[in-house]
Amino acid sequence: MKSTSNRKDKAQELSQLYQSALRQQLSQGAGADLGPAREIGRHAVSIGLETLDLARIHELALVALEVPTNSTSTNNNLVGLAGLFFAEAITPIEQTHRGAREANTHLNQIVKTLSQRTLELANSVEELKQEILQRKAVEESLRASELTSGLLLEQSRQMQEELRHLSRQLLSAQEEERLRISRELHDVVGQTLTSINVRLASLKAVSTTNTRQLYRQIAGTQRLVEKSVDIVHRFARELRPALLDDLGLIPALHSFMKGAMHNAGIRASLKVYAGIEEASGAVRTVLYRVAQEALTNVVRHAKASHTEVRIESLKGIICMTITDDGQGFQVAGNGAKPHNRLGLLGMRERVEMLGGTLSVESAPGHATTIRVELPPANTGPEQAPSPLEEPPATPPTP
Repeated sequence: MKSTSNRKDKAQELSQLYQSALRQQLSQGAGADLGPAREIGRHAVSIGLETLDLARIHELALVALEVPTNSTSTNNNLVGLAGLFFAEAITPIEQTHRGAREANTHLNQIVKTLSQRTLELANSVEELKQEILQRKAVEESLRASELTSGLLLEQSRQMQEELRHLSRQLLSAQEEERLRISRELHDVVGQTLTSINVRLASLKAVSTTNTRQLYRQIAGTQRLVEKSVDIVHRFARELRPALLDDLGLIPALHSFMKGAMHNAGIRASLKVYAGIEEASGAVRTVLYRVAQEALTNVVRHAKASHTEVRIESLKGIICMTITDDGQGFQVAGNGAKPHNRLGLLGMRERVEMLGGTLSVESAPGHATTIRVELPPANTGPEQAPSPLEEPPATPPTP
């Protein structure tokens, strides 16, 4: 309110100045200096007056001057001089308006440029956000990859440690097997051959004195020779059964089960489809070795009363299952016992060499099932099951 009153006071003061300057202008005539008019215009601009405000002041000044009645030409001359004075007075205001318009145009251009740059900045910010999200995703992926790599590295270290452990077990098993064969050869075959040598030496002494005693010595020596031959044959069968190469898988399994299971007092049954004999030698060898290892484990650890070996062809896949009703064992986990781990590993390695799979189902106090599956490439034509399902119950001839 106070500023409005102050503006009115300044306008009234300017009106008086305007009247005085206009009176002086009119009195001086056409050659008078218009500088006072421009000063009044600049003053009007400084106090915030517009063109209409100055026009009103000009009108009031003309009325207040009481221009005398003269001739028409004189009046026209005075009106013209007053018009020049007014035109000069409003020049600063017009210049201010023109500058304002130019500034406004320039400002509009700046605002347009700023709007364009703001839009570009918004797009850049959005792109930056997307890049940040992508980098975060990449960082997450890298962290997950590092975690996975760490786990794989730890698993690799564990597998290397297990491999070293299994290698030591394998070497130990090889040494134990060599020691067993060495002892058998030394203690059994060696002693038998020594006995034969002693008997042959004694034959020289009795060959001319007692014919009946000679016959008994010869018969005893023959039995020792036969025993040695049987031992050597047993070693040969354990290393590589001749039946497997000469007669096939079914007779070889019958022979092995007849000896091993009967001696252990375990009832055993064998069910095989006859077409298995048309499979490759590698397949029949793997099936025999897996069955041999599994049945040996049954004899040593299972405390079973019955076991069954079944070989069949299911949609071209050779399937062998070995089951027993023994005490079972822990297959995997912290509670697993390592005593049979090497045997299972050997069986699995044999099967996987032919592209097959081996699985074991067992638990303490439950039955055990070992299942082997070999791919169709290893399969002979399907035929009816072999009628030789049960191995003979009689013990082998000594």
